[in-house]
Amino acid sequence: MTRFVFNTAATLDGFLADPDHSLTWLFDVAGGTPDAPEHADHFGTFLEGIGVTVLGSSTYEWLLRETGALQDPAAWTDAISGKPAFLFTSRDLPVPDGADLTVVSGAVEDELEAIRARAGDRDVWLMGGGDLVGQFADAGSLDEIQVSVAPVTLGAGQPLLPRRLGADRLRLSGVEQRGQFAHLTYRVGA
Repeated sequence: MTRFVFNTAATLDGFLADPDHSLTWLFDVAGGTPDAPEHADHFGTFLEGIGVTVLGSSTYEWLLRETGALQDPAAWTDAISGKPAFLFTSRDLPVPDGADLTVVSGAVEDELEAIRARAGDRDVWLMGGGDLVGQFADAGSLDEIQVSVAPVTLGAGQPLLPRRLGADRLRLSGVEQRGQFAHLTYRVGA
């Protein structure tokens, strides 16, 4: 059964990105990349179970800037781990040549069937951002949250998940130390 999984890193004070949508803070932390030794095996295993990735326009634009994927389309494939992707946006954004990217706008509920079909028997990686993931939660299609908490505080920025999810909906199912990160896994219920 396909699950919708939000797997991300966040600061100790609960931000995904700084006020300028930058993740510079993450790369300043030792082990702050998925290929760092403390994350590589776990992240590789996670990716093996993923059939499709979903992202919003801020995350997408950040990936384009950081990877140069519009100039080097192979960089897009690397950035998205070779997975097909769905981009939720209301804007007309450029797409790297040959990218396996479905651009959609409108309500998350309207795309759930297509996303599940594309994922096949694998999970969906809700890459972010937090507001888009919140829309999946609102639609009852957020099954798990995996967050690697970094030893950084920003004081302001883009929140991890700008929705209220009470303790009645979240069940802690895993805690691991991964270098300087605390990796937390929560099952999400209705």
